[in-house]
Amino acid sequence: MTAKQYIPSLTGVRGLASILIFFHHFNQEDFPPLLFRVLNEFHFPLSMFFVLSGFLICLRYYDNVELSSKWMRKYLKNRIARVYPIYLILTIVVFLFAWIANDTSIYNGKNSPLTLFIMNITFLRGFFDDMKFTGIAQGWSLTVEECFYFSAPIFFILIKRSKIYFLVAPLVITAVGVLLVLIFRNVDFYGFFNSFKFLFISTFLGRTVEFFAGMVLAMIIRKADDSVSNFSLYTWLGIIGIACTNLIMINQPISKEVPFALYQPIGIFTNNILLPIAIATFFYGLIKENSVVKSILGSKTGELVGKSSYILYLIHLGFISRLTSDWLHSTADLFYAWLDKNEYWWLSEHLNYTALVLFSHLLILTLISIILYKFIEEPINLYIRKSNFLEKKN
Repeated sequence: MTAKQYIPSLTGVRGLASILIFFHHFNQEDFPPLLFRVLNEFHFPLSMFFVLSGFLICLRYYDNVELSSKWMRKYLKNRIARVYPIYLILTIVVFLFAWIANDTSIYNGKNSPLTLFIMNITFLRGFFDDMKFTGIAQGWSLTVEECFYFSAPIFFILIKRSKIYFLVAPLVITAVGVLLVLIFRNVDFYGFFNSFKFLFISTFLGRTVEFFAGMVLAMIIRKADDSVSNFSLYTWLGIIGIACTNLIMINQPISKEVPFALYQPIGIFTNNILLPIAIATFFYGLIKENSVVKSILGSKTGELVGKSSYILYLIHLGFISRLTSDWLHSTADLFYAWLDKNEYWWLSEHLNYTALVLFSHLLILTLISIILYKFIEEPINLYIRKSNFLEKKN
């Protein structure tokens, strides 16, 4: 399979991951206990993004990588065009809204908005436990992604020399992270590598295996032919594997002090080591097998949701989401009052309020994401890619 081949189902899987993250963050305590516990450990969609990044970057750039100024400028331009413009725009909007509305929630208790703004737009906040949830809170994961983007060309050069670096590189990177924690865990510097939990949950140094799982998959796909099987073995093995990791997580004890299994050693091992293998297996199935799942994710609707998924991820928490949620709750209250007034008891009794608001919330945010993608993100992305930005003019 060539690097230029487009895989619609993998675009659709990005949309699926964003939707699942939405349900994780909007888990409700009044859900049935089992559903609440399952959604409480719905961390795997983020791992999907990391494994997918490792796969796509390796598939696209491994064969032509070179540590030359011209190649690096082109590579960085493409990465910036894909990730940065809409993030910068939304971050500016978030900080402006916080200033106008006097909403200090995005500062996470810190009293220097300008410093936080700079740390956010440079992605540096993701290295500090005390700052990672400032600005667009979920944007901390972009620091993890950017670390991989900057490191990937070096990984490719090393792997070209010897495949042993598939094993050595993650071990060395993780060891560097452990060393940083041992040095800084007793230093009060905004939470800079202040704990092993922070290392293995929130940094590239602790989550590097997820990206390497994607890279291994890319190496396998590079050597595979273009044949596709009608027997969806790997697709379902991957889905079962992902479900099993969630099963392991929900069977770990939690408490107010430890609200997620991910905060425990078994949870971290399951999430960072076992889960990427299951996800890579699932992706292999989406590429090499025909299945109902592939058809849905690779459909026009699946592609559109997938292409706008980055924006959905960035806006599903924050003031846009809060304003949407507040409006939906007030509208739902009026709707249910109208049903009661007109004695439509049979409808109001069977129409679950929480589910109605939750799915309406997701639908509206998805529509906003598609609009922003079509009219802002995609045009800017294409403009930067076609421009001479970072490249020398002839």
